[in-house]
Amino acid sequence: MNVRNIWNLGIKELRGLLRDPIMLLLIVYAFSLSIWTSSHAAPEALANATISIVDEDQSHLSSRIISAFYPPNFLPPKLITADEMDRRMDAGEDTFALNIPPDFARDVLAGKAPAIQLNVDATRMSQAFTGSGYIQQIVTAEVSEHVAGHRAPTALPVGLALRARYNPSLDPVWFGAITSVMQSITMLSLVLTGAALIREKEHGTVEHLLVMPVTAGEIMLSKIWSMGGVVLLASAFALTVVVQGVMAVPIAGSLPLFLAGAVLMLFAMTAMGVYLATVAGTMPQFALLMMLVLLPLQVLSGALTPRESMPEFIQTLMLAAPNTHFVMLSQSILFRGAGIATVWPQFLALAIIGTVLFMLALRRFRGFLQ
Repeated sequence: MNVRNIWNLGIKELRGLLRDPIMLLLIVYAFSLSIWTSSHAAPEALANATISIVDEDQSHLSSRIISAFYPPNFLPPKLITADEMDRRMDAGEDTFALNIPPDFARDVLAGKAPAIQLNVDATRMSQAFTGSGYIQQIVTAEVSEHVAGHRAPTALPVGLALRARYNPSLDPVWFGAITSVMQSITMLSLVLTGAALIREKEHGTVEHLLVMPVTAGEIMLSKIWSMGGVVLLASAFALTVVVQGVMAVPIAGSLPLFLAGAVLMLFAMTAMGVYLATVAGTMPQFALLMMLVLLPLQVLSGALTPRESMPEFIQTLMLAAPNTHFVMLSQSILFRGAGIATVWPQFLALAIIGTVLFMLALRRFRGFLQ
């Protein structure tokens, strides 16, 4: 290994990246606008849900129920007839359709248990799940106040003291912003390294490298440090300027400790990118192969859903994936302020997995050059 060769070859890779405007645009987008859009794209709170109401009772109680639905959780209710309800639901015009039956108020005051029909468009999963609970609470509260004749707080036999740690306001943007940075690190480390190798083959510069006094290990390490360094600098910029500065999302732990873990993650993922590029050979094939590999890694790593909710077999299998350990250490450091005493097992696992992937990729890369 000649360190000077590795350095000079890495500089060559950076110059090649600077001449690729598409890749530069992808890097800028992934660590700036993509973070903001992904963290705001799927809000967990109910917002501007469409609802229509069939009021067959025409009573004071039904009017109270109708007036209880207002922005920002719901759009103003649209009063429709029973014949319009199914058509509007089939056309996707309403997420919820509430049908208040005739004599509803009279039956409530008589002590009976009348039923209100609520139709829900379950294809809109997040709104359907959250909104049905909201509607049930709204209707129950309005009926109770109408029967009692006044508004009064509900007296509970037990007082619940809620203390939300790490995210006191329960703002999903905090979680979404940092998760987006972790996903961008995983994606760009694969894309940039694989694209750099395929670019060598397509431009015919692989043959030039073969006649130079450099080894396969030097060529591979140059691609790893150059492309990994770009992603590392971009992620540091994203966490400092975009996440903490623009979006005002606090980071609980040590940023240098997180970047140290990101270095091990980049070592493993760039080695995987080299391996996939040698398997694919062309850019379209590499893009298809990356989709087959990247999507399961992202979904099953624990970044989007807790690993504890997955089947036991999947949890055990994904321990062989580097981004599973990266997600663990990232969430521990950035969300909970953990130190090296807590996350050292994940650091060790990333170092081992990265070494194995590097050896496999190097063996494949030597055959690729021959």
